[in-house]
Amino acid sequence: MSGTAARATAQAKVNLFLRVLDREASGYHQLETLFCRLELGDLVSVRATTGPRSLDCSGPMMPAAGLGPVEQNLAWRAAAAFAAEAAWPGGFAIEIEKRLPVGGGLGGGSADAGAVLRILNALAPRPIAAARLLEIAAGLGADVPFAASEHGLSFGWGYGEQLEPLSPLPPRDCWLFCFSEGVATADAYRWLDEARAGQAAMHRSRAVSLGVSLWSQVARLASNDFEAVVVPRLPRVGEVLQSLRQPASRQRWGDSTIALLSGSGSSVFCLPETVVRGEAPVATRDGERILSTRTAMRVAPVEWLE
Repeated sequence: MSGTAARATAQAKVNLFLRVLDREASGYHQLETLFCRLELGDLVSVRATTGPRSLDCSGPMMPAAGLGPVEQNLAWRAAAAFAAEAAWPGGFAIEIEKRLPVGGGLGGGSADAGAVLRILNALAPRPIAAARLLEIAAGLGADVPFAASEHGLSFGWGYGEQLEPLSPLPPRDCWLFCFSEGVATADAYRWLDEARAGQAAMHRSRAVSLGVSLWSQVARLASNDFEAVVVPRLPRVGEVLQSLRQPASRQRWGDSTIALLSGSGSSVFCLPETVVRGEAPVATRDGERILSTRTAMRVAPVEWLE
């Protein structure tokens, strides 16, 4: 063990392309997606202890009702899974400063879990091989393997556990439009299943991973299957997307500007082709926030605290 405490920024992700395939007999859906990491993220700290295990969450994006039972928190589950695999010799104390909105489709909980896995592996007397670490991550959720990886841009398929790292694209400014009403991932998948009842099966293609070395190529692929079922239920999301996609906006920001629902929602992200300074492009309403960040070319490193 090189130290007893470390921290890392648990970076948010957006899906530049998200295609959800049919629901399988197991109840899960395979997907095809293009993961892109952002610079903005929660701050996760882990301290190795000789005492009990603990998890404390605070910060500006903490919901008033909290995050629910500790044992259901993805970061806690990640730590417990790692400790079992690595024969962790003692306890741990995890602290998370929430800077990402909860339930916004930005992968905040998955990012926290991925950061915990990376930090614990750095602290561990006997680190786990990278491939095994990603296997542990895959057992926690579709976004966790990417969050636990060392890549800023990856094509993902299967249940999110299959990753093809891609060369990073030049960084872009990113606006995140966050709403007071979130979307539970399970609800989004259920809505999609209901909307697709009786339709032809969705088959895997993987063609999307070809030729995404330029933002203009990504812009031609950009889409999100969840928009079809989230927008009718959250009309404000549709209003913001329509405003970002109108011809006047494209003319101002460039043809390769991307505006999409983030993950299963409810947040919306916009990646303008040109740098836009000054006033935000969409006026907010009560309970809404606009966060400004950039796409990331690298993963935030684990930093030693002691």
